[in-house]
Amino acid sequence: MKSAVVEGGAGSAPCAPSREADIGDKIYQLVKDIFPFCRSVAGEGVRETLRRLKQEIDLVIREVPSGTEVYDWTIPREWTVRDAFIRNASGDKVLDFRACNLHVLNHSAPIHARMPLRELRDHIFTLPDQPDRIPYRKSAYAQSWGFCMAHRQLMALPDGDYEAVIDSSLEDGSLSYGEYLHVGASDEEVLLSSHICHPSLANDNCSGLALLTLLARHLAGQRTRYSYRFIFAPGTIGALAWLARNEANTKRIRHGLVVSCVGDGGGPTYKKSRRGSAFIDRAAGHVLRHASPGSAILDFSPYGYDERQFCSPGFNLPVGLFQRSLFGTFLEYHTSADNLDFVQPEHLASSYSMIQAILCVIENNFTPVGTLLKGERQLGRHGLYVGGDGSPATQSANMAMLWTLNLADGNHTLLDIAERADMPFAELLSVARRLQAHGLLEP
Repeated sequence: MKSAVVEGGAGSAPCAPSREADIGDKIYQLVKDIFPFCRSVAGEGVRETLRRLKQEIDLVIREVPSGTEVYDWTIPREWTVRDAFIRNASGDKVLDFRACNLHVLNHSAPIHARMPLRELRDHIFTLPDQPDRIPYRKSAYAQSWGFCMAHRQLMALPDGDYEAVIDSSLEDGSLSYGEYLHVGASDEEVLLSSHICHPSLANDNCSGLALLTLLARHLAGQRTRYSYRFIFAPGTIGALAWLARNEANTKRIRHGLVVSCVGDGGGPTYKKSRRGSAFIDRAAGHVLRHASPGSAILDFSPYGYDERQFCSPGFNLPVGLFQRSLFGTFLEYHTSADNLDFVQPEHLASSYSMIQAILCVIENNFTPVGTLLKGERQLGRHGLYVGGDGSPATQSANMAMLWTLNLADGNHTLLDIAERADMPFAELLSVARRLQAHGLLEP
């Protein structure tokens, strides 16, 4: 990836730390704001969430009519739920949607019936191995009705007749998604995507929505080399709808990340693009290896989030998946335990920092060329030699300069040098800027 040094250098937006020292708290507050909304694949809950995100960035909300064909899928009808409960023979509610919106099968058809418990059980989803948690279940593409509740609570219900009420409607309308474009010096784009269809699940994926929104706000008004396109769309069908409308625009996408589950303390985890050796795969792998000894770099698989759509063979875009704990591997996943206590500001801030670092590599990688390639430079002569105290910090600073100068032969990018030196890209970038300023690298 040979390219000229970008004007603005190390201070370019993706590399510059957010001026908001409490960025984790601000992301968490936005998570908290959007957590209560009852989102689904298509309906007012998604629009309500997009309107809240629009308060932070100049988000464009787009609508795709129900019944629209998007490749092998069809945009479903909008779902509206007004109330839902189960009431016993005494008239007491033993389940109440208003207490937790996970209590209803997402996209459930309406029902108002009285039936014995043995019959009602067939329409109640529980987690026997996690008896105190409510599962998240959905049925957007096959009409059904149902409830979700804690298994222990179900087991405690006495036999008898119960009134089951789901006051919902499924009507033609549209699927909503949000799009924000930060325009850079080039029309080549970095795609950043997060799914918006889950109801009250804090990590999956209020965390991704909130983080990318505040990252977009950070980029707004700053000079960047690439343009950055942010997409907030319902999982699978929303990404397909965007792709169907923007096939021509996909040719501009040079790098991409799907972001989800970024508020817990696990990982971090990166799943490679289908290409496996795209630049985003190298950049993310490099950043995560230096960010955390517990990081995991996974090969692509056709199961997960919307990277599956962006990486489908007809597009094969260079888009990877960034998470903390991998989807489906933490006990809180798709349960009521994925709540506001499960995500923490410090983990959100750490995720934000790592994603910024990945974008820093993308934005600032270039091929340095030394102004003198014969013999080793005398750093002290140029005022660059760092102290002689022998401390790890001074040794590292000097080694970073030596590595950069030695490999600045026009055949190695800065990321090549960082990987070979086993040093963080940001450290090598800072060194390269200093060497440029002293005339030791070509500008």
